[in-house]
Amino acid sequence: MESLPIHKRLKIALTLVFFVMVVEVAGGIMAHSLALLGDAAHMLTDAFALSLSLMALTIAARPSTQTKTFGYHRVEILAAMANGILLLIMAFGILWEAYLRFTEPREVHSLMVIAVATVGLATNLGILYFLKDPIHNSHNHDLNLKGAFYHVIGDSLASVAVILGGAVMWWTQWYTLDSIIAAAVALFLLWGAQSIIGDSFHILLEGVPKGISIQEVEKELTSIPAIKDIHELHVWSICSNIYALSTHALINDQKVNQVESILIEIETLLKDKFNITHSTVQFESNPCSSAGVACDIRH
Repeated sequence: MESLPIHKRLKIALTLVFFVMVVEVAGGIMAHSLALLGDAAHMLTDAFALSLSLMALTIAARPSTQTKTFGYHRVEILAAMANGILLLIMAFGILWEAYLRFTEPREVHSLMVIAVATVGLATNLGILYFLKDPIHNSHNHDLNLKGAFYHVIGDSLASVAVILGGAVMWWTQWYTLDSIIAAAVALFLLWGAQSIIGDSFHILLEGVPKGISIQEVEKELTSIPAIKDIHELHVWSICSNIYALSTHALINDQKVNQVESILIEIETLLKDKFNITHSTVQFESNPCSSAGVACDIRH
């Protein structure tokens, strides 16, 4: 199983997601359960996220061109943003329907709810099994896969809640509980949506990757003996697992072949300590003038 390619893992997970979604939609309609329909909506977003991951992996593998010199890696971020927005819209829709059902409760076929939710839980656990290795492998980690993985975790928890809620409704006939569970699922969807949208927006704004401190990068670079100062330092993400850096490095006046060894040391440090694999370093032998536009992007 460890050798199974990520594309095949995603396809298997996608098939299972569609299966659960169809079962939960049919079960939710027949059982009059908004909680099941809410969970099915969550499964739809999982299917969308997994589909986007497959698409992003395929497109991102395309080579760079004369007009797209960074290639197509940003497709992953755009796909993740679209997934987060869809998740947000569906969460508000479920909350509204839960409110309407709360004011006018409907009888729910509790045993059918329990049966369908149990099938959903078992299938979700199978999906997590297929996705857990790519998620924990940093080389395959991307926002869409992360989104799908945590959506499925949320679905598993929601399935447990629906099963317990179904048991309570079967025992007490308190059908308002179905709306309460649906609202709880929707709130979890909102939490997941804001997380994915926030991460995507941060990358599109070329913010510093999470887990990397600009101060720490500057400290490590200036610890190299040949470097006297670092300024105009920028670190950003091309996509969720490819980091880039550009900076100006002040060094003593040296020959070109001596500068080459400093560059190799910088690139090795950045890759080993910060997983920054794309870097551009401008060497300077004199301090940059504060009035010089080349040393301040804000100008």
